[in-house]
Formats: sequence, structure tokens, C-alpha cells
Amino acid sequence: MAVRSKGLRSKSRNKLTKSPRERGRPPVTHTMREYPVGSRVAIKINPAILKGMPHIRFQGHSGVVAGKQGNSFVISVYSGNKLKELVVRPEHLKLLQ
Repeated sequence: MAVRSKGLRSKSRNKLTKSPRERGRPPVTHTMREYPVGSRVAIKINPAILKGMPHIRFQGHSGVVAGKQGNSFVISVYSGNKLKELVVRPEHLKLLQ
């Protein structure tokens, strides 16, 4: 019997599916978004873009923008009691009020 694949997107069929009206590439303005340091953002993974995608375990988490690294943002997120720093591109982020 074949060995099951255990890649980054395994067991993510429901988490990484878009509704039929959202399918396809996002607009260019989503790539050009800017978030100031200290602002709160939600991690909402866009499955159409693989570049700069955080791990699926962080889908739905919220964090604080700690800095910028190239075109991406450094996000501080708590995973349990540990503070983790993720490098995420703006297509996978959403500003919280």
C-alpha cells in the first residue's frame, strides 16, 4: 500500500476552499495593501496564492504587525502560550478594527 502524503496542505480540503463566487485570482490591490506597525490583523489564507502563505494551523488567528520584511509583513501571533512570528504576504491578511 502507498504511503500517505503529509505535505503542508494535507487535511485542508475544507479550510482552503473558496465559495464559487470568490474563485479565481484576487485583485491587484490586495497585493499592494499596507499595514502600519502595531495594527491588528486577522490571518485569512487565500488558497489561490501559494507564495507567502502561512501554515494552515494559523488560519483564523489574529495578531499584531511587528514589522515589514520585503513585500511581506512580520506578524506576532500566540499559539497556545508561545509567541510566534510569521512572515506573511498581504494577500493573506485582513485588517481588524
